[in-house]
Amino acid sequence: MDEQSVDRFALSKEIAQALEELGYEILTKVQEEVIPLALAQKDIIVRSQTGSGKTAAFAIPICEKIRVEQKNPQVLVLTPTRELAVQVKQDIANIGRFKRIRCAAVVGRQSMEIQKRELKQRVHVIVGTPGRTLDHLERKSMNVEEVQYLIIDEADKMLDMGFIEQMEAVIKMLPDDRVTMLFSATMPEKIQEICSQYMKNPIKVEIDSENPSLQNIEQCYYDVEENEKLTLITQVLQIERPGTCILFCNTRDKVEMLLTKMKEKGCSCGSLHGGMEQRDRLESIQSFKRGEFQFLIATDVAARGIHIDDISLVVNYDMPLDNESYIHRIGRTGRAGNVGTAITFVTRMEYRDLQRIEEYVQYKIPKKELPTMSEIEEGQLSSSIYDGMEPALKIDKSEKLNRQITRIRINAGKKGKMRPGDILGAITAIPGVNGNDIGIIDVQDTCSYVEILADKGDLVIEALQSTKIKGKIYTTKKVNFSRM
Repeated sequence: MDEQSVDRFALSKEIAQALEELGYEILTKVQEEVIPLALAQKDIIVRSQTGSGKTAAFAIPICEKIRVEQKNPQVLVLTPTRELAVQVKQDIANIGRFKRIRCAAVVGRQSMEIQKRELKQRVHVIVGTPGRTLDHLERKSMNVEEVQYLIIDEADKMLDMGFIEQMEAVIKMLPDDRVTMLFSATMPEKIQEICSQYMKNPIKVEIDSENPSLQNIEQCYYDVEENEKLTLITQVLQIERPGTCILFCNTRDKVEMLLTKMKEKGCSCGSLHGGMEQRDRLESIQSFKRGEFQFLIATDVAARGIHIDDISLVVNYDMPLDNESYIHRIGRTGRAGNVGTAITFVTRMEYRDLQRIEEYVQYKIPKKELPTMSEIEEGQLSSSIYDGMEPALKIDKSEKLNRQITRIRINAGKKGKMRPGDILGAITAIPGVNGNDIGIIDVQDTCSYVEILADKGDLVIEALQSTKIKGKIYTTKKVNFSRM
């Protein structure tokens, strides 16, 4: 058996099925190193750059180890940003889909009451930002007495954003008898102190060869004055003609300005920054993933919260404010074995910053000459990027996996004394349906949601039109994933 194959771990059939549906075949280096250690329940310190596949490295083993019959949470994942929390929650939910693993995201700028209601139900994995997680713990709306796994993701970013005190406060409220895994692109002294204080004989895993600054990304920079950037970005995009592209700015005002200017040219684009409502931010990310627009204009909010394998170009419209931001920005391209391009606009006042970044990545970033008139004209001849062309819609891994899963809404909930067992009993009584065909059952106050697996959704919906649950027939209909 290939040592890089995911099959080498003899995972349960439910996890193996999800990984097959999601397209996991060959392991990345960080997955090769981390998965067997995590399955052996060892504390692990992992230094690995963005884009190395570390989410699956911890998600696969924790999903394998979770006991689905246990009501209280068994896993807590801490992330520095809301976007990353939602992304990680979705990745874990996908891998644990057929095992019926339930995940909850607890992040700021979302309703505390809705999160409280979700946490009262059976939840196996909680993914949260430090502040909101601590808030729930202090209000006693989150039970962590049976947490067996703590994963700290992007630890160096936690430090940069000032979340270390909150993170430590959360750690101190968790059981001592747990497995702790810490992932970080860099290992500042403070992070090393935390590892020494809160981990037991941790095993260190360092993945140097997957540094995005050295593999799969062609880097260059343009010498440009601030008032020339708009003209240059138009020319660069005309020549490069990327399929999908992220343009990074340092402020939300700059994002909105560039968005307006590009839309005026007829460009297919969207935005992402900290000033947007959380719902709008998540919708912007999902729309970009689906290919509903070609260019995402963003602040560093997008540098660690977006995992898309086929972004072909990243442009630093503004010079990154620090070395780590440069690494994480350009790490949005050149992922999953693909080749990408990273372009940085550098003004006369920013040469020292460029040199600092070059020293950090140990790479002399080549200067690119400004586009010539012939290059610009050649790009225009091949059709304009601003010609209103319809974007090519894509199906991400989650949507592909969910194609064979039907989600139904039953018009009865806790207020009608409905229980998951009542729903399970009624559905398994339908000819041709058994317990293995039923996924997560989510009983809310006034309604219930059920996942039907194995393409049997239509069969179940039709049968429930005349099947009684607790002596009564309830209205049942199919719903989209976003309603769950």
